Amino acid sequence: MTDLVDLARSALHAQPFSMLLGTELMHIGERDLALSLPIRDELRQQHGFVHGGVISYLADNALTFAGALALGPRVVTVEYKINYLRPAVNGTLIARAELVYAGRGHAACQCNIFVIDGDKEKLVAIAQGTINRVGDGGESAPAQKEHA
Repeated sequence: MTDLVDLARSALHAQPFSMLLGTELMHIGERDLALSLPIRDELRQQHGFVHGGVISYLADNALTFAGALALGPRVVTVEYKINYLRPAVNGTLIARAELVYAGRGHAACQCNIFVIDGDKEKLVAIAQGTINRVGDGGESAPAQKEHA
């Protein structure tokens, strides 16, 4: 399990955007993981809420890491859907993703995004997505992005 944790942390730290935002790996299991992102002013929109794009990024990344648990490290998100439930204002965002199904070349994953402020934890968004393995021949569509 230590090798898996090290591999996941290395993949996360190899993403300049994740490092810019301050994302950290909190937990990794056989079929699930959690990423955290402390809320700061630069991540807010004009009403003081965390920007939806930040929450969406966190869901996308967590879903892809969950897919990588079954498919290996060369994976891309091919689609995902997110529902915003309530705004996040202060505290830390936590994305908890799990592998729901894994086939030979793709996986279906779900993710819940919470905000933790003090001792309160509130669900702010839910997401689900499909993750594909990138072929050994280097083929991947330009619109896709490699995560883990």
